[in-house]
Amino acid sequence: MRQDQSSSVQWRARRSRLTVAMVGAALLLGVTMTGCAGGVAEPPATSAAPAPVVSAEPSATPAPVATLLPEGSAGENLAYFNVLAAAVTKANPAADGRAYIDALVAGGFDRAAMEVTFDRTQANLVADSVQFSVRFAEECLIGQIGPASDGFHSVVAPILSTGLCLVGVTRQIDW
Repeated sequence: MRQDQSSSVQWRARRSRLTVAMVGAALLLGVTMTGCAGGVAEPPATSAAPAPVVSAEPSATPAPVATLLPEGSAGENLAYFNVLAAAVTKANPAADGRAYIDALVAGGFDRAAMEVTFDRTQANLVADSVQFSVRFAEECLIGQIGPASDGFHSVVAPILSTGLCLVGVTRQIDW
């Protein structure tokens, strides 16, 4: 029985590293593709919140507030996804996956289209990172937070051949 637990923990650790690597690769691909595109480069969409702009005179038009665009693409909704996740992180830097799911639901995303990984390992240790996702407009909005993540990161990725966004076993969202 002890070897089964050890194998399971090792498998989860490998799955966690693979997921982190996949999200990192997707982020790198996005940055690389942005660098290859012609035209004006946009700032990376993975920052949790835009940096404040200091101006000597007041702006005539306020900065647009990120909102859910139900008819928009996943990419068009990434900024809103990031705003919701950043609010959770700001309110509680040690928030669990449920807090992110609850915030996304409160923000208008469909709970049935969401996935979240476990907050704790089978050895009852805090997970190195927690991933959460929303299937949206035939793509995936994926967020990742945790000590091994070096802060919050997000990406728009294609839906996997399984019809899901995250690799491996995820928590049942039954609350």
